[in-house]
Amino acid sequence: MLAKRIVPCLDIKDGQTVKGTNFVNLRQAGDPVELGRAYSEQGADELVFLDITASHEGRKTFTELVKRIAANINIPFTVGGGINELSDVDRLLNAGADKISINSSAIRNPRLVDEIAKNFGSQVCVLAVDAKQTENGWKCYLNGGRIETDKDLFEWTKEAQERGAGEILFTSMNHDGVKAGYANEALAALADQLSIPIIASGGAGCKEHFRDVFLQGKADAALAASVFHFGEIKIPELKSYLCGEGITIR
Repeated sequence: MLAKRIVPCLDIKDGQTVKGTNFVNLRQAGDPVELGRAYSEQGADELVFLDITASHEGRKTFTELVKRIAANINIPFTVGGGINELSDVDRLLNAGADKISINSSAIRNPRLVDEIAKNFGSQVCVLAVDAKQTENGWKCYLNGGRIETDKDLFEWTKEAQERGAGEILFTSMNHDGVKAGYANEALAALADQLSIPIIASGGAGCKEHFRDVFLQGKADAALAASVFHFGEIKIPELKSYLCGEGITIR
């Protein structure tokens, strides 16, 4: 078994870290630079920064904030939000990002995945997918979960892998912020279909949920926000618990 990763996520709105439930009812969660530094020191394996309103507001990710966070951490750093072209990728990599997460822009222009992979390498390109389980299966959403598309989660992630995406960051909108566990069935189905790593997002509420997402959901990494931001779960304690459950952790 490859070592599993624990990944805190900073959802950024107006320069502050926020956290909601099912993508709405956002509340403040603290200064992103301070949180990033704390997670790096606590032993997080990676950090994800998502500018959650950039696509909706039609603007670019906050470069200065990315620079400030990158200067305070020593773990791999993934940045997403409002990335529409190669120059955006270049700008954010120069600001200190290690990987770039694309979501809405990739659905609108799938060739962006090919271009990022070709110009910067597959390891830089993380395809983020916000999907919701509907009567017609798992459908992908645009603009921070605001607009439903006809894209199917499984077809779209398979296409993205073929185009050169290096990782999939799958957030279940049904599970987001509810703290009742990850979408393990859908995650396991994705894992069986894909050969690239899958980062699970949406649903962490207790340590057991992390165990289950690795064992049942077959995820390579588990992303969480509120349980870390509000001190409900401490990363060193989580890692120690998972080791005790026989899970290899970075």
